[in-house]
Amino acid sequence: MGIKGKLIASMEVKCEGHSVHDIFHVNTHHIPNISPNKINVFEIHEGEIGKVGSVVSTKYNEDGREKFIKHTIEATDPQKKSVTWKVIEGDLLELYNSFTIVTSIEDQWITWTFVYEKKTEDTPEPLAFMGVVLDMTKDVEGHLLKK
Repeated sequence: MGIKGKLIASMEVKCEGHSVHDIFHVNTHHIPNISPNKINVFEIHEGEIGKVGSVVSTKYNEDGREKFIKHTIEATDPQKKSVTWKVIEGDLLELYNSFTIVTSIEDQWITWTFVYEKKTEDTPEPLAFMGVVLDMTKDVEGHLLKK
């Protein structure tokens, strides 16, 4: 059994929280166009965007290298504007036995929570991946502020 961890980052956005929620959970397929330096590809394999049980994959850039993640939507809560994804394939699972991503939006604050189990004690915290997610969030905010 590996070492369990949780990494949480919250950031205030200048645009309305429901608009950010809409991009991340309803119009997710637009993110590669909004944040092309971070997100290369978004593809649905099963289900529908934003629906529990849907399986999607994303190719993203982390520290100058293209990485891959495939995840399924485990839960959604429209009132809390939150979505929980479970990683089922990809680069993150080379370092972690399990990896779950939770986003929630309250007013103009978006919170990203990573819950994971490291494969070894030497496995680093997923700070680089959190950097990708926060940069992508800033790109989404910039896109929404242009509207």
